[in-house]
Amino acid sequence: MSVGKKAKNVLYTFVVDPLKIIVHNKAGLIGFIGLLIYIFMAIAGPYIVPLDTIPKPEQRYLPPSWEHPLGTDFEGKDIFSQIVNGARDVLFVAFLAGTITVLIATVLGSIAGFKGGLWDNAIMAVDEILLTIPQFPLLSVLAALTRLDNFTLALVIGVLSWPALARAIRSQVLSLKERDFIEAARALGLDAKHIVFTEIMPNLMSYIVVSWILSMTGAVYSQVGLVFLGFVPFTSHNWGVMINLAWTWGAIYYKNSVWYIISPIMAITGFQLSAILFSRALEEIFNPRLRE
Repeated sequence: MSVGKKAKNVLYTFVVDPLKIIVHNKAGLIGFIGLLIYIFMAIAGPYIVPLDTIPKPEQRYLPPSWEHPLGTDFEGKDIFSQIVNGARDVLFVAFLAGTITVLIATVLGSIAGFKGGLWDNAIMAVDEILLTIPQFPLLSVLAALTRLDNFTLALVIGVLSWPALARAIRSQVLSLKERDFIEAARALGLDAKHIVFTEIMPNLMSYIVVSWILSMTGAVYSQVGLVFLGFVPFTSHNWGVMINLAWTWGAIYYKNSVWYIISPIMAITGFQLSAILFSRALEEIFNPRLRE
């Protein structure tokens, strides 16, 4: 097979065919477009819509207008610019924390399920210990005792969030390794590395990808919750900071402040909804049986 034909096959396998599935899945398409908007907002938004940092007391709590699409806050600053500039930190923490969670859970869950024995007992013992510890209170304590930046916060959330997913992946591997095609691979003398990465992992990809999406949405809740409670330093401007300031400055007591309170909540909800809808298309991409 020529190099050009190989490149064409790779293009169709990893780009064209997935895009066709996304377009065919209406819910997935809506989620995909929504995520693209959020990603664009996080990457290019701050350059297109600079953060409004100049207080204008005479313009506080203005309703939406052409000049201020989402109105103004308690200092008269534009809310829309705060939403746009707050997306980068939230999405960074969500992506990194979700990725760390899935990587740890996949590796440990696969080892526990495939190896069994002492490996399984040791990993599941650590898993059970972590599952008994309430995650958000522990996050709150760690955030209160240490100064967490975005990277460290994502790392802590990811490290504490893997146990439930690892146990689920272990169960999937335990089921898969008893299938006929795995027994056939063992009979052919294939090593454990080949069996795990070539035979087992492709059958887990739809579950892993959907779990990655759900881990990201959970990371957003954890991050925004910690920022709202004031456990994470306000080193930058994000949606959690907006909710915290709205509460601190008593925005709930002003009838015209509803846009300041609801805008970051709707931004978070929109990201969560887009991610979950997109997961439906991802599940179809990685699970051929759903396409039928």
